[in-house]
Amino acid sequence: MIALAALDIAGTTVDEGGAVYRVLTSVVTDHGVPDVDVRPWMGADKREALAALTGDQSAVDDLHAEFVARLQAAYAATPPVPLPGVPEALAALRATGVRVVLTTGFDRTITDPLLDAVGWKAGEHLDAVVCASEVGGGRPRPDMIHRAMELTGVTDPARVLVAGDTVLDVRAGLAARAGIVVGVLTGAQTRAELEAEHPTHVLAGVRDVPSLLAGRQRSPLAGSDSISSCG
Repeated sequence: MIALAALDIAGTTVDEGGAVYRVLTSVVTDHGVPDVDVRPWMGADKREALAALTGDQSAVDDLHAEFVARLQAAYAATPPVPLPGVPEALAALRATGVRVVLTTGFDRTITDPLLDAVGWKAGEHLDAVVCASEVGGGRPRPDMIHRAMELTGVTDPARVLVAGDTVLDVRAGLAARAGIVVGVLTGAQTRAELEAEHPTHVLAGVRDVPSLLAGRQRSPLAGSDSISSCG
């Protein structure tokens, strides 16, 4: 029985139009790195991504401040919204006793205003939020998932579901030995990219997670459901 759902934010539960990666690309390009490929860093801690993409650790604080300013401006121009069916899915999960924790590579300067914009509050719509900057490191390390488990009192990783739209989300879930690791197709990475990492499932979106869990509870053959189970 799943007791905790640890869910990514941008591209997984919230539609922000891909602004985060456009802004990340622009900041790195303006720092003098042409033809930057941010795809391997999708889902990562943004400070770690900036350091790796620019090769300039000494400038990370300034680069991150610029990233935050540009992303906040992008969100002000086009406010993020919940992905279709996600508010209902979060409510359905919590109604059945599943704790919901959001995890993100953003720090609080972006995360808190973003969640305010979509109207989600800890204790009301979800149980907690964990930022990569608050733990030992971002994805693909499992630190945020482990922290989510600590905050919700879940000790058995087999009772954890992890969902995200990137390869790094899947890798983090597997590293945490989560019982269910879901790749969702609402973000920037493709089914082929996600399936190559061997998640337990690939779903159209988080909106399908309650149905997945209900199906597993009904059937002893849960691993072979029709919503694209991956071996």
